[in-house]
Amino acid sequence: MTAPETDLTVAVTGPTGTFGAGLVPLMQADDRVKRVVGIARRPFDPAERGWTKMEYRRGDVRDPEALRQVFAGADVVVHLAFMITGNASRETTRAINVDGTLNVFRAAAAVGARRFVYASSVAAYGFHPDNPERISEDWPTRPAARLFYAQEKAELEQLLDAESAAAPDLALYLLRPPVVLGPHAVGAKDVLPGPLAPLGRALFSRPRRLPVPVPLLAPELPVQFIHEDDVGTALQRCVVAAGPPGPYNIAGDGVLTVADVVREFGGIPVAVPAAPTQLAARAVARLPFLPPVAEWVEAVSRPAIMDTSRAKELLGWRPRYSGLEALRATFAS
Repeated sequence: MTAPETDLTVAVTGPTGTFGAGLVPLMQADDRVKRVVGIARRPFDPAERGWTKMEYRRGDVRDPEALRQVFAGADVVVHLAFMITGNASRETTRAINVDGTLNVFRAAAAVGARRFVYASSVAAYGFHPDNPERISEDWPTRPAARLFYAQEKAELEQLLDAESAAAPDLALYLLRPPVVLGPHAVGAKDVLPGPLAPLGRALFSRPRRLPVPVPLLAPELPVQFIHEDDVGTALQRCVVAAGPPGPYNIAGDGVLTVADVVREFGGIPVAVPAAPTQLAARAVARLPFLPPVAEWVEAVSRPAIMDTSRAKELLGWRPRYSGLEALRATFAS
């Protein structure tokens, strides 16, 4: 017999990262959530963070048996553990991101959980020339040509759809945010990838506007951001089944440009036409033996801008912060 919606047990993988920072405090304050199980490889003390509902359980997404044990009794499983950057090999990254996500879903199905909430990404749509100007959830997710992160996100959504068809009692919720910003954004998900991560931390974890305005190239390209708290709110709406299962695009209101980002950083934007920039990005993305950090240039070749109407209409979700406010909150943190 399943627990009522007012007595939920929620298991969360990767609770100490950026998304967890947005979600867990909401569950802490939500009377419908009775118990939270936080699964991570590295020990942490939930009480130090004020998370009195949470119990820490050591677990690795590569260990299916351990997952089944820690998920026992869970009504909802929220999967937030995912590697974006770092020094791990591609094999290790895939074992955690792809195989690990499937392990988590299968373990959730095995223990009889009712909902599986997965943090996907706008990158699942890929950066294809025929993508529409505004992408809705009806548009297919397709692997990017080179960027491994986007390839894995698209592949995982397709794999999870197949797994979900075989486990109809486990409702699948997919959230697709753009770049996530806010006070904790760099703590778990570096703004800049790979070897550039230290620079990202220097710029964002200790934000400083440029002491003297400096001209910086600003391609005329659109960009969306979302505040970590608004990701947490969307995740929470899925946890309590505020709307039907399925994919949801989420982003802060308003579409920014690279020039907006440069201005917030204290620079002087020097406009660069979009078309030559995208053409150059596509050319670089096709180069053989491209280092992993350089693969991110593919995202510039066709920026993906999402329509968030479905989340607002069906989940009842509204972002508290605009994209610009999310950016400013990151610099101000």
